[in-house]
Amino acid sequence: MQAVCVYCGSAFGTRDTYREAATALGQALAAAGITLVYGGGRVGLMGRIADAVLAAGGRAIGVIPQLLVDREVAHTGLSELHVVADMHERKRMMADLCDGFIAMPGGAGTLEELFEVYTWAQLGYHNKPIGLLNVAGFYDPLLAMLRHTAQEGFLRESFVDLLVVENQVPALLAALRERKPVTIDKWARHHDAV
Repeated sequence: MQAVCVYCGSAFGTRDTYREAATALGQALAAAGITLVYGGGRVGLMGRIADAVLAAGGRAIGVIPQLLVDREVAHTGLSELHVVADMHERKRMMADLCDGFIAMPGGAGTLEELFEVYTWAQLGYHNKPIGLLNVAGFYDPLLAMLRHTAQEGFLRESFVDLLVVENQVPALLAALRERKPVTIDKWARHHDAV
């Protein structure tokens, strides 16, 4: 794994553990020689993880829309900063630049980015591993909702299992490295769930 795309909040959240996890993940990526690909912001957990990568001698690549550059939230000290036209181009470029994905705690944007690559994996557009850094149980309600969705016949159990879930950085990185590519036929005739 050469590069990992990290989705995370542009805020810090209410717990110190979120900041600590961003720092730990950034340090671990740099130590492993894994390039950080992220949304290019200097604020919140986004800025924290980029600063941690850079301080530890790693590479950080940001991809940010011009609108956010204009609002002065771009991180100007990155290894590379790609300024793009819009969010669609941003998400596509981030996905193209990485070998796997990690979602940390974050808001609607983080969840939207996570669900887009999660859906792409279900549809077979990529087979890159997707991890959740489940800091302080942040993603427990989401995982419960996904299991409920599967129980109600709208999602296969195997799709829930596409997500690699760990609450510690070393365990998550190890699990993502070990993850074998998975191909699931979403449209198999013997199953009615989408």
